[in-house]
Amino acid sequence: MRISGKTAVVTGGSDGIGLEIARHLKAAGAGVIVVGRDPGRLAAALAEGFDTIAGDLSNAAGCDALVGALAGRPIDILVNNAGMGATFDVNAPFDLAEIDRCIYLNVNAPIRLIAGLLDGLRARPEAMIVNVTSGLAIAPSAKGPVYCGTKAGLRSFTMALRAQLAGTRVHVLEALPPVVETRMTEANPHNKMPAPECGRQIVAAMQAGRKQANVGMTALLNAVYNVSPAIARRVMIRY
Repeated sequence: MRISGKTAVVTGGSDGIGLEIARHLKAAGAGVIVVGRDPGRLAAALAEGFDTIAGDLSNAAGCDALVGALAGRPIDILVNNAGMGATFDVNAPFDLAEIDRCIYLNVNAPIRLIAGLLDGLRARPEAMIVNVTSGLAIAPSAKGPVYCGTKAGLRSFTMALRAQLAGTRVHVLEALPPVVETRMTEANPHNKMPAPECGRQIVAAMQAGRKQANVGMTALLNAVYNVSPAIARRVMIRY
């Protein structure tokens, strides 16, 4: 896809991977609308030259409000990047409300935004939906069952959506990052990919028209999984 001249919406775009995707899209000539919740980070994004929309996508009202705010605007690219983790440990207390927010933000919100914006995307000469899942969508880790489950669900949805939109002007890309250096992964002891490089690789995959972007070490995980799903699962369940 030629990025220059396109208008992109990036959810969770005021921080982490989303902000780096937005920066690389802007550098490639796109007009970028950054969606986020934190007023300070949105103000910083506005100062960088992005359009911004404040929104909480962890509930139906927030998703519908974003679709309404975008009504009438020619959107060529939708990047569903917003996401969160939630603790679920059978040996410790957990917050069911937080788990519900995680499931909604990671799975329901992308589906709801696609449903609300699809007619507009189909009307564009060339359009793209980018769903950011995770290497953990390929094989889960016992440390994050809810997060892994939501990303695996979004991965399956993305594959089926791509098949439904085959032959149309709407291209569907799944981006699968490894562990990336963001606020969400501060407590993760593993080596982390710098967020700018992750964003660069995702936008490069968009420009190349790829169906799947296995970013960083996710490429190795995907290769192992293709040879032996059992080995990939055994390795990652302890990750």
